[in-house]
Amino acid sequence: MSLAFLFPGQGSQYPGMTATIESIYPPARALFEEANWILEIDLHSLAQQGPAEELTRTENAQPALLMVSVCWLQFLLAQGISPQYLAGHSLGEYSALVASGALNWRDALRLVRRRGELMSAAAAKQSGGMVAVIGLGQDSLLEVLREASRTGCVELANYNTAEQVVLSGEFPALEKASELARKRGAKLVRSLQVSAPFHSSLMRPVAEQFQKELDQFAFQDAEIPVLSNVTARPMQRTEEIRHALILQIDHPVLWADSIRWLFANSVDHFLEVGAKNVLTGLVRRMVPEAKAEAVEEQFLKEAVSTSRNPVA
Repeated sequence: MSLAFLFPGQGSQYPGMTATIESIYPPARALFEEANWILEIDLHSLAQQGPAEELTRTENAQPALLMVSVCWLQFLLAQGISPQYLAGHSLGEYSALVASGALNWRDALRLVRRRGELMSAAAAKQSGGMVAVIGLGQDSLLEVLREASRTGCVELANYNTAEQVVLSGEFPALEKASELARKRGAKLVRSLQVSAPFHSSLMRPVAEQFQKELDQFAFQDAEIPVLSNVTARPMQRTEEIRHALILQIDHPVLWADSIRWLFANSVDHFLEVGAKNVLTGLVRRMVPEAKAEAVEEQFLKEAVSTSRNPVA
């Protein structure tokens, strides 16, 4: 059996997401306290209590999610559980790089905070967003994109499964794409609560700015292969990691291809390390024959079971 750790991205955050890991791994609170000191904000209170609107802000959600994943990672490593491969969805790629040894968690925390700030600043200047589309065939999707592109910029941002994609772009083009997708039989078309057209060419100025930030931090070659969002292939060398993190900002996330590659290369156990179970659900739909679990979900179930059947 080969194991891959998966790390969630933005959208999995919610007030109270530190509760489970803190209850089973007391050092998690100390890690958050250090994060508070590094960023000079009360990240722990935001992650634990919200308010949700403040936690959802890009510059807060990204470091909060990274820290929850780091805490779970430390817990799993302390239990002697280690993977053969790593992958993270968008922001989650930074957590994966921490797990690989390519980046220490303190530097990753500073980087994702800055990444979030740059994205928030871009959102104030952009008139765009993202739309999830479920149940539209590839040929129909390409037709939708071609036709809607006449209205403005609209691109594929996240390729999550064969059935679930996310489009990113300018609002008029997104509205046209949504209309066309519904007409062509999409099961669901839904606008996402995001502040900018992430993972599209409209974010290129952010990628250019972020490259200057990356240059200030030290990376190491990864000890465990990390699946790149932009190539869906393993990366380990410092140079390719840096390049991938820049490309990731204005290129689509090839998540479905990453999971297929892992499964084709003998990974049959996927463990989601962080808040919620979004990636677990995607894996179960793509490769139902594999075992997919979320650490938070697993320990929440155990806590409920224990409370109903207390040990005498």
